[in-house]
Amino acid sequence: MSGQAGSVLAVVVVLAALTGAVVAVLRLRARRGIATPGQRATYEVLHAASLAAEPLRSGLTSASAGKAVRHLRRLVGAPGLIVSDGEGCLASDGRGSHHTDQFVAAAGRAVTGNRSIVLGTKDLPCDRIDCVVRGAVVTPLTGTDGQALGALVAVADDQPAPGLVQATMETARWAGSQVALAELDSSRERLARAEVRALRAQISPHFIYNALTAIASFVRTDPERARELILEFAEFTRYSFRAHGEFTTLAEELRSIDRYLTIERARFGDRLQVRLQIAPEVLPVGLPFLCLQPLVENAVRHGLSRKPGVGMVSIEARDAGAECHITVEDDGVGMDPAALAEGVAEAANGDGDDAGRHVGLSNVDERLRSVFGDHFGLVVETAPGAGTKVSMRVPKFHPGVRA
Repeated sequence: MSGQAGSVLAVVVVLAALTGAVVAVLRLRARRGIATPGQRATYEVLHAASLAAEPLRSGLTSASAGKAVRHLRRLVGAPGLIVSDGEGCLASDGRGSHHTDQFVAAAGRAVTGNRSIVLGTKDLPCDRIDCVVRGAVVTPLTGTDGQALGALVAVADDQPAPGLVQATMETARWAGSQVALAELDSSRERLARAEVRALRAQISPHFIYNALTAIASFVRTDPERARELILEFAEFTRYSFRAHGEFTTLAEELRSIDRYLTIERARFGDRLQVRLQIAPEVLPVGLPFLCLQPLVENAVRHGLSRKPGVGMVSIEARDAGAECHITVEDDGVGMDPAALAEGVAEAANGDGDDAGRHVGLSNVDERLRSVFGDHFGLVVETAPGAGTKVSMRVPKFHPGVRA
């Protein structure tokens, strides 16, 4: 019996040890995996905000409001929420939809006056016995310029408390900033398109005239060469005046530059020499449309066309880790750096008689900085008689840059 008792005791000890180990593991997992109430609340707020931000960044429309309204209601903590543009209901979630006309009318007043409105029971008459709406907070969605873009209406099942008023106002302020960012993105895209149109306008009529004259000179002496040049000219203009895409790849930009240089070599003959050093790894890199081609055109038009004898244009693109380093260099006449700086400043402001000469540099520099940041502008090295070297750095991968 003592042996059996010892065996039973040993089993009990083992089970107790295992139970203690399981409890310890569970407690350890609890400490690792379960957040505090404060952390959980913070996560839920941030998560709801991130889910609402994406559709709002596309602008204030029925579609975007419909995707965001549920998450906005979670941020406010109201039984119901309506998003209005001041004229109608874009989307609603939760209770109170039978008061939509009254809410929209109040939203219109809030947008017109650009001020928040608190509605009570007397402001929301209703003949429904089961109606639980007792008030609402109406707050305008304001953009960065302070103008009202729309309004949020937070439904209350009691007299609106100060906490609900504050939560609605803060949520509306945040949502308005997201919609304003959408307007900013749209403005930036319109500006980018305008800048590209400005570059296209700088494609010299003299280049077109000279290109066609050069092609015409081969029509009788070398018809096949003339045919090839016509095709190159057609492809060059097709790319330069394409209607889609804010971005392109380095490979596509270089392909268009090659067509341009083919036409210019037909005109200059052996006077124009070209040297290319392109790392294959950087060919897929995305960059703003027409940001390299104007630099090559400047090198030929302003650097080499005025130089007697043979001139060289060198284009280099190197793999530099997370970046691609690109240079366009010519051994042409160059210019005084102070005059260049003044000309670029005049081009940026649209002033000066010689602003057109520098508009390509100014335009490309501004677009690079706008897309990639202020650290990614052009660097120009030049001096009279020493040629010109223009350098740029482009990140290999950048959010929003898709060729």
